[in-house]
Amino acid sequence: MEPASTLPNTSGNGSGAGSAPHSPAATGLILLAALSVLLATLVGNALVVVAISTSRALQAPQNLFLVSLALADILVAILVLPFSLANEVMGYWYFGGLWCSLYLALDVLLCTASIGHLCAISLDRYWAVTRAARLNLRRSPRRVKGMIGAVWAAAALVALPPLLRPRTGGRECQLSQETWYVLASCAASFFIPCLVMVAVYCRIYRLTTRRTAALLAARSPRPASSDGRGSGVGMPGWRRRSQHQSVLLCRRRLVRARERRFTVVLAVVMGAFVLCWFPFFFTYSLGALCGQGCHISKPLFNFFFWIGYCNSSVNPLIYTLFNRDFRAAFRRLLAIPRRYRT
Repeated sequence: MEPASTLPNTSGNGSGAGSAPHSPAATGLILLAALSVLLATLVGNALVVVAISTSRALQAPQNLFLVSLALADILVAILVLPFSLANEVMGYWYFGGLWCSLYLALDVLLCTASIGHLCAISLDRYWAVTRAARLNLRRSPRRVKGMIGAVWAAAALVALPPLLRPRTGGRECQLSQETWYVLASCAASFFIPCLVMVAVYCRIYRLTTRRTAALLAARSPRPASSDGRGSGVGMPGWRRRSQHQSVLLCRRRLVRARERRFTVVLAVVMGAFVLCWFPFFFTYSLGALCGQGCHISKPLFNFFFWIGYCNSSVNPLIYTLFNRDFRAAFRRLLAIPRRYRT
């Protein structure tokens, strides 16, 4: 989610240094909106990291994915958003060719890492459904950290081309507009991961639907046993085994309930990421395919561009709305008293 960043920064790249691209009123509104997004991204994702680090209810190994995703969003707010905002307001790139290459590489890296985390989480959810017993034994923090490292390594490979392209200290800072690069980067950073996530979650939905139906069938009333165990007379060993099985069953239900909550939260996070970034990636790749034949107005394209950045501030809000463990942790960190219902 994304945290995330966009691929090219084309907003205002062609403007000269002497003329402002926006009126004073529009510039003030842009600054206010962008700074609000930046502040919300920093504060919200910092709360996510601290909440998972300090709350026992949130210290499951799979929540390390959320920590890494939040760190990617924090890096967007620190290393990408301020320079995108300056480029938008001034209408030209002020920071030189070297930082332009680094800025674009970071932009691609963080966007690709965000959706890569979501893909890794969807696979983890799938394994939790299909291989629950084995996964709970093998899902250690080291294993999850290995998956996170693989995500960042793959994102770094996608982000290499901006660093390899030589740049002069001009007033434009944008990625290569060659059709092959635009289509390849959009496919690797967005479209292919989205298809993987949708396919995996459709499979998870079908499996969970079947399991629910099987559980409902298993809960149908059974006839009482004729060997006396139903009356509980003279069966202390059987009673102990029954109590032990009941405890195990309760624990399994608690684990499954927490897994379901985590799955719901991540499904909403993925949906928000796709909704925020699809307009930009679609128009960006469409422009590369048909050029001027598919002209999109600059204000609309810039709007899609910044909607994508807004995704970095959305995830903490989703956690708060859809997960009570996060709500409790945020309430504790912010010293907000809990309201009890009468």
